Amino acid sequence: MENYHVKVDEYIEKSPDFAIPILNYLRETIHECCPEAEEAIKWKFPTFMYKGKILCSITSFKQYCSLGFWLHQEMKTLKEIETTAERSSMFSLGKLTKMEDLPSKPQLKKAIKEAMELTDMGVTMKKAAPSKVETEIPDYFQNALNKNKDALAVFEKKSPSFRKEYISWITEAKTETTRNKRMEQSLEWLAEGKSRNWKYEKK
Repeated sequence: MENYHVKVDEYIEKSPDFAIPILNYLRETIHECCPEAEEAIKWKFPTFMYKGKILCSITSFKQYCSLGFWLHQEMKTLKEIETTAERSSMFSLGKLTKMEDLPSKPQLKKAIKEAMELTDMGVTMKKAAPSKVETEIPDYFQNALNKNKDALAVFEKKSPSFRKEYISWITEAKTETTRNKRMEQSLEWLAEGKSRNWKYEKK
């Protein structure tokens, strides 16, 4: 990896006109605060590595661009920065469309330095805990299950994720006719102890 990567030059050059000065400004400010930062392309976006870890990335789309910190959720400085859009790890600075949308340079530097400090401390991105909330069974499907004891027995014994696959397939039907066909098929497969995607499972 290099401090300045030609692929990042190319990415910025191909970005929409409004985004080019914003991306160049962000890039230079990152290097100014973090001289050790090395550039790379990850997930198609220019990414800045610090001590072998992802520090942040800059992104550009047709209508906006942004900067995203890898440890976004752990950063206190971001709460002090007002943005025009919802923030996520990918859009830590919101959706930027003009230079005026950027936070002040002292604020931006403070955020970059906090991200560096968190990296130095060995902080890692928290993984979202798997949801334990059971998917709600629609009344019409529950009624159909109640009339088929074999299907009901299998459905109740299986895991929440197993049940969710069937519920999602049925509830996503666009028409009542399709929904009824899917319910009928589901009951048949369930009675045989099959999962929703049994055809694709390795034998």
